[in-house]
Amino acid sequence: MTELEMKLKAKIPGEDTGIEIRHSLCAICSPSHHCGLDCYVKDGEIIRVEGTPGHPYSHGKLCTKGSAQRNYIYREDRIKTPLRRVGERGEGKFEPISWEEAYEIIARRLNQVKETYSPHSVAFYSGYSKWYRPIYHRFAYVFGSVNFGTDDSVCAVAKKIADKVTAGCEGAPDMAHANTFLGWNYDGYYSHHLSVEGVRKLKERGGKVIIIDIRDTPAAKNLADLFLQINPGTDGALALGMAKLIIDNGWADMEYVEQYTYGFEQYKELAEEYTLEKVSEITGLDPEDIYEAARLYATNGPACTNYSASALVHHINGFNSHRAILCLSALTGNFDRVGGNYPIPASYLRQPAGFKTRDEEFRNNREPEGAPRIGAGRFPLWDAKFNEFQTMDLMRQIEEETPYPVKAVFALGLNAKLFPETDRLLEVMKQKLDFIVDVDLFMNMSAKYADIVLPACTSVERSELKCYRGGYLVYTKPAIEPLYESKSDVDILCELARVMDLDDDLLKGGYEACLDWIIEGCGLTMEDLKKSDVPVRVPSAVWPVKPGGCLKNGFPTPTGKFEFYSTEIAAVDPKYGLDPLPGYRDSLEDQNSPEMREQYPFYLCTGARLPYAIHSRVHKTPWLRSLRPDPTCEINRQDAACLGLKEGDSAVLSSPYGEIRMKVKVTGKIKPGVILTVPGYTEANVNNLIGRDHLDPYSGFPGYKGMRCNLRKSQEAET
Repeated sequence: MTELEMKLKAKIPGEDTGIEIRHSLCAICSPSHHCGLDCYVKDGEIIRVEGTPGHPYSHGKLCTKGSAQRNYIYREDRIKTPLRRVGERGEGKFEPISWEEAYEIIARRLNQVKETYSPHSVAFYSGYSKWYRPIYHRFAYVFGSVNFGTDDSVCAVAKKIADKVTAGCEGAPDMAHANTFLGWNYDGYYSHHLSVEGVRKLKERGGKVIIIDIRDTPAAKNLADLFLQINPGTDGALALGMAKLIIDNGWADMEYVEQYTYGFEQYKELAEEYTLEKVSEITGLDPEDIYEAARLYATNGPACTNYSASALVHHINGFNSHRAILCLSALTGNFDRVGGNYPIPASYLRQPAGFKTRDEEFRNNREPEGAPRIGAGRFPLWDAKFNEFQTMDLMRQIEEETPYPVKAVFALGLNAKLFPETDRLLEVMKQKLDFIVDVDLFMNMSAKYADIVLPACTSVERSELKCYRGGYLVYTKPAIEPLYESKSDVDILCELARVMDLDDDLLKGGYEACLDWIIEGCGLTMEDLKKSDVPVRVPSAVWPVKPGGCLKNGFPTPTGKFEFYSTEIAAVDPKYGLDPLPGYRDSLEDQNSPEMREQYPFYLCTGARLPYAIHSRVHKTPWLRSLRPDPTCEINRQDAACLGLKEGDSAVLSSPYGEIRMKVKVTGKIKPGVILTVPGYTEANVNNLIGRDHLDPYSGFPGYKGMRCNLRKSQEAET
């Protein structure tokens, strides 16, 4: 009996209780490695949840959100049956129908759009979650549409593309062997809480921690030896300023630079512009702190860096800011070396686990031709480096119908609140689309605009294949039966493939048939995985992955080297104005007229994490919502005093694109001039304040974290 099995056996209640522990995973927040979940089930109902002891990723721990699993699963607004719209779009008036009738309507209406326009006029969209995406991606392609898009258009992929055009691959921090940790945008207590232990161990053995963030966080308080509270959106300038200091002071690893990098002289010339005085003015940082951060990172090596999946790239200068930070690792000889950042090749669902699967081939070997993807003509770098349409161009194409019309949207997890100018998008969809399908757990604002709504089930009501670092795979079993008439997303897709008689035996064969094909060659089959309730070590897995592969065999870039000057960006048509160097520009450069500055004097930053919230997924989960019941914006106490605002006041937050009402939280943890808020509230949707064209030209990502705004006490509060 393994140690994990012994721990699990010790937890099992007495037989007379009628309680059974069933193992699953929590899929509320993380899009990558989900935490192991033990569900205590009695009479078909989950009565308690705990973390799975000995789990290879979460080690028996659950965060606040995971602990609220029962509250989430049994929410009153769960969609219970397939529904057909009977009122106006947006009214929320539906009637129940059968699954058979729903499938027949969807098949007929999608085929009508295909025949009248083309298959590309159907856009297939996925919000959270990501587990079903190989199946869904292939479904869209077999249908004939090039237009498969997801929330990756605003999550993580800008960073991944920046990595690819610079180093050819992503680099994970080797924290276990580092002497210095550069925590750029790092707050593990609020996001990725399982990483905190690694930082603590680094400190215990005498390592140093630098944290750079726009707010004073628990990580800054508890972990940082040096904390730099930077002005929002100025990270790229800081990285270039640090590069100049490293070069000027002889701290660069010139042997590494000369042997393994490309474009250093151009990069050096760019960095030369970013003097200590200039960078201090831009970033709002003390020159001595900038100098010390550069010195410590460059001389107390090996040093590794935390690269945020989303925080940096949610500025319109975010793509190059990430590249500028990444370049510091090569400048100091810390990329692909022990104690630095080194590549960990992706396994299933693009997660690093040390073994190969065929899910990318499964997604792409049926890719159709005949039309450019949505956004291809506007964001050529995105289109060249990622095989999804850029969803931030969806509104424009529906509205303008160029280069061809989009007339239907089939969505799994449609969340319009992800889109800037949300209300405008919904109005465009209402007026211009012939047909909308949404598959979801809850009857949310976006689902009310669909013609057909289908009920999905949660992670504890389905089976799901997941991989984990260390070389593990697990195929979960349902802890409870799907509630009401809900179904797994993959079952919906495979059943619909049969109804539509799509030309694909794998899809029509079902989820497990697809997975058997995907994992073939790894040393395990689906039958092997179904014998275990917990993660299983993959025989072909090589873990831990060791650094040095790129240094030995060459980087997967056109030059075979780490590229300070990106040859792939240089190859993009010059009319797009993309810089092959990681140059810096103002994150508010499109809003810097004197009139705009006067009317909207504050810097709005959205998306800051709370430990008990994730986007809009849990805003209606009662226990979690009770922790912060009102949509709230944070403002520095000096600004609050000037505006006559106090804690708990109702205020109007405005931008050039609209206004919303929020409660005020007065704090000393953010800088004067900055207003911080959390997105996702239906009654106070901050993305209505972000312009639809306020986008990074490299990636198409919205500038969620950089918009001019103003704040005033609401008239209701004054009366």
